Amino acid sequence: MATLQVKGMDDRLYRALGARAAMDSRSISQEVVSIIREFLSRTASHPGEATRALLELSGTWQDDRSARQIAADVRKARRTGRRFGKGRDVFA
Repeated sequence: MATLQVKGMDDRLYRALGARAAMDSRSISQEVVSIIREFLSRTASHPGEATRALLELSGTWQDDRSARQIAADVRKARRTGRRFGKGRDVFA
């Protein structure tokens, strides 16, 4: 059986892996193998599916308004409240 060594892993990522492994009653090594196995089985059965989906979406948004006009319309459609108060505009 092969061995995989991962160097330079962020401590937060390692702790997150440990927490996820504990939820599944696995060791961190078992959890990593499970994650890799799950990922590869999903992508191997449909290679290129995500790429095709993205390419199908490209060019589908058509609008005669300029980006500034779209942003202005989004601002007008917002509801009032603390979240959308003066000075909190993302598009300003």
